[in-house]
Amino acid sequence: MPNYRTEADTLGPVKIPADALWGPQTQRSLQNFSTGAKMPLVLIKVLLQIKKAAATANAELNAISTDKADLILAAINHLLSLDDTELRQDFPLVVYQTGSGTQTNMNVNEVVANMAAKLNPEIKILPNDDVNHGQSSNDIFPTAMNITAALAIVKLKTAVQHLIDQLAVKQKEYWRVVKIGRTHLQDATPITFGQEISGWKSMLEHDLGYLNELSSTLHELAIGGTAVGTGLNAVPHFATMIAQQMSTVYGIEFTADSNKFYGLAAHSGLNVVHGALKTLAGDLMKIANDVRFLASGPRAGYGELNLPANEPGSSIMPGKVNPTQAEAITMAAVRVIGNDVVVSMAASQGNFEMNVYKPVIISTFLESAELLTGTITSFTDLMIAGLTVNADRMEELVDRSLMTVTALSPHIGYHDSAKIAQQAQKDGVTLREAAIESGKITAAQFDQWIDPVKMTGIDD
Repeated sequence: MPNYRTEADTLGPVKIPADALWGPQTQRSLQNFSTGAKMPLVLIKVLLQIKKAAATANAELNAISTDKADLILAAINHLLSLDDTELRQDFPLVVYQTGSGTQTNMNVNEVVANMAAKLNPEIKILPNDDVNHGQSSNDIFPTAMNITAALAIVKLKTAVQHLIDQLAVKQKEYWRVVKIGRTHLQDATPITFGQEISGWKSMLEHDLGYLNELSSTLHELAIGGTAVGTGLNAVPHFATMIAQQMSTVYGIEFTADSNKFYGLAAHSGLNVVHGALKTLAGDLMKIANDVRFLASGPRAGYGELNLPANEPGSSIMPGKVNPTQAEAITMAAVRVIGNDVVVSMAASQGNFEMNVYKPVIISTFLESAELLTGTITSFTDLMIAGLTVNADRMEELVDRSLMTVTALSPHIGYHDSAKIAQQAQKDGVTLREAAIESGKITAAQFDQWIDPVKMTGIDD
């Protein structure tokens, strides 16, 4: 038997592997575009769900027969039952293809039609006329983009909340543990480690708030716009029915009550939400850097924190432990910040009635969301949860610090306080010794006025 079959599309005959479920348009894409990552399967699964909803809506609106709709649903249900390895065999196209995602949409249409033929060859299901009925790649693909992105944001928000919750535990545990504060990478006045953590937690709470405020823009669906936004060939109420079914399937309130010309030509929602991902990435970079620098050492660095030893840190230095979770999440943050440029540039490239950078927008968006979700979860469970403080080291650094002199300013003035700090640094003595030697205050006054715990304000 030949190892291929021949099918024809509007451009002519195409040779297709004999056992492939796809058709000629998918095969042409395979031959013309071979570089880069595959189209994300999560997007393919959403497209399949949209096709189910479309078949149901078309049957209820008498646009296709019930028999055809039922067979389309059976074919899609079979495909959705496959594991990812099996499913990938039927959806082999890469991200870097036509900018509308048409070839992936047709890949889905062809696979569904051929699966339907395997299930019941007596009912003819056509990729364009039946599976794609009332649809265009130009509205179907951006609809799938928004749904897929919205689902990714739900997972990300769960991961962020998990980190917030773990930081809340550490904040409470170390609320009264005093350490030296630092500004400009120099010693500053005391704070508690719990206060420092509260700042990290608040950063993430704000980031989560941004995601909550912005993510609803992803719930507007382009479905119903068809080719250029006018809705040509889609029957009335078709788009609304699909949005309602997508809301039921995914538990998110999607709507088709949107401007279709915007939905096809612009991806501002994806762009602005990715901006929130970039902001989150920047804050995670700061938090992870603080953690790993405060844990630096253990004997020749700050040494204020103890990190869990998850794996050996060196192939040559025995016993070395590295802050690998911090390194992973900061690398992810760098990637997300870079990805924001890709999404921003791609979102700006709408020409007339359509943006033709759709595949790279959604693949980049999903990469960012998935990177953050995964690394945040690992950072939380494998670093923050096991983090402890080196209280003795924190106390030592507070005692050695010169910036507790700030508490003397209200009593002896800024100028004389500065002289005491500078003299202590010059002579290599403690602040207490320099203050008493200055004759400006007594030992009793120093002990009364220089109280690191009071300086943190935690009892106010």
